[in-house]
Amino acid sequence: MTLTALRPLSGHATSVGPIVIAIMDGVGRGPGDAGDAVHLAHTPNLDALWASAGTRSLRAHGLAVGLPSDDDMGNSEVGHNALGAGRVVRQGAALVQDAFASGALFLGEAWRWVSERPATDATRTLHLCGLLSDGNVHAHIDHVLALIDGAARAGVMRLRVHALADGRDVADPSFERYLIALDGHLQPHQAAGRDYQLASGGGRMLVTMDRYEADWSIVARGWQAHVQGAAPGFPSWRAALQHLRAQPGGQSDQSLAAFCIHDQQGQAVGPVGAGDSFIFWNFRGDRAIELTRAFEDGADFTGFQRDLPADVRFAGMMQYDGDLHLPRHFLVAPPAIDRTLGAYLVAAGKRSLAVSETQKFGHVTYFWNGNRSEPLDRDLDVWVEVPSDRISFDRAPAMRAKEITDVAIHALNEAAPPDLIRLNWANGDMVGHTGNLAATIAAMEVVDQEVGRLVAAVQAAGGVLLLTADHGNADDMWLRRADGLPVRRGDGTPQPRTSHTLAPVPFTLLDSRVPPPWQLRDDLPEAGLANVAATVLTLLGYEAPAHMAPSLIRATP
Repeated sequence: MTLTALRPLSGHATSVGPIVIAIMDGVGRGPGDAGDAVHLAHTPNLDALWASAGTRSLRAHGLAVGLPSDDDMGNSEVGHNALGAGRVVRQGAALVQDAFASGALFLGEAWRWVSERPATDATRTLHLCGLLSDGNVHAHIDHVLALIDGAARAGVMRLRVHALADGRDVADPSFERYLIALDGHLQPHQAAGRDYQLASGGGRMLVTMDRYEADWSIVARGWQAHVQGAAPGFPSWRAALQHLRAQPGGQSDQSLAAFCIHDQQGQAVGPVGAGDSFIFWNFRGDRAIELTRAFEDGADFTGFQRDLPADVRFAGMMQYDGDLHLPRHFLVAPPAIDRTLGAYLVAAGKRSLAVSETQKFGHVTYFWNGNRSEPLDRDLDVWVEVPSDRISFDRAPAMRAKEITDVAIHALNEAAPPDLIRLNWANGDMVGHTGNLAATIAAMEVVDQEVGRLVAAVQAAGGVLLLTADHGNADDMWLRRADGLPVRRGDGTPQPRTSHTLAPVPFTLLDSRVPPPWQLRDDLPEAGLANVAATVLTLLGYEAPAHMAPSLIRATP
């Protein structure tokens, strides 16, 4: 769609220096008790900013970021989509839910293509792989159950499920609960004479679901389990979990080792064979792209040593990368996001810099720009990736926050700095996901130090800082009962929470000009992340396009 030119705000003085948007990933406004790592951390820089007049909260979950309901936790992908698009975009979970509810998914060409061969040849298998949970961030168990029923209606007689344990978007551990539900759903099909079975599994952070090429060995372990049937074998998932729970790391779903189910002859029940079909049922793209490439890349694939069965038909729940067309076949079309903040800035000749470490690099680039894998303009939209550590983040809670800030400060000190710098500190989210409260407190203290460095640099450059977050996580490290009290383990200690939260996120606008030529609006109580883009345009002296959520500030002459 052709962009209309931005209109200048009459009589408004634009920012003297550059604008910096700093995103503290996974930092919400929590309960302020002994389970809130943000509250417990020593954060003098954040405390000072949050006490200022330019601070408010923003909604960052549910309907405010395009998810089906306000019971759905926000995540980094939808959060950055909203920040970059400047409007609420109906997201993958909602689109997939609609496709199942209407039946449109089973009428599409991709479903016909992926199901027709196992439906007409009983020697061929339809494989279903994905995250088995109801977290609704990467996937939902209802979707795979619906796919199983759809396969039966299509005439598929042989089906295998490859289930990944969650433990991040839901309680940890809880894998058994979802496997019991899967068993209950498979049993009527088995009673009807269909060969439908669970074939393999493993924890999402150890098996299959790597992202941004941080650690291809994770995908390799999944390939060995799901495709080759080469992981340790057990007669049932109960026997597998009984054994694996007793191993180091096995207490957590997300770090559960890979396993296969074996038949009475000791053979894996579900390796992928020539001519089979394989559906990855996750709808979120970041942790689906590498497995997709393992199936679809040609001889130039270098992720790991791959033995690819011949003529396998692969489909994703959605297309995970529209620019790279991965995968080529997908059951539900992803949201098409045009007219983003980045597109308007490029059209206006404004320069932007995006920087983060590997774990969140795609969020300030791909997701920010409306699910585009390449810069909008290589001269005007510059991306810098800082390589992430390859160890458990609770062992190195500082992550690469300092190096990210260094890049931003260097840009601020240039003779002609970018008009907009956007950065993401991953600490609150990635360390928060480990469930380690002490490490997450340490992570927040590192973030606070970097906030202090960045504030000083922005003020020295005569710029404006917008400090916010994409969703909650570090703000609540306990599983909670309905009354808000922690769920307690057998030893009386609180059960760690490893998932995101429903918390609002902080938003602070710090302008080096005194007094600033704007006022924070008080008539937008339900404002969310989508309102930030128009705010940036206001600071730059432009009227926001009508399709964007309103600016959080009013310009004053």
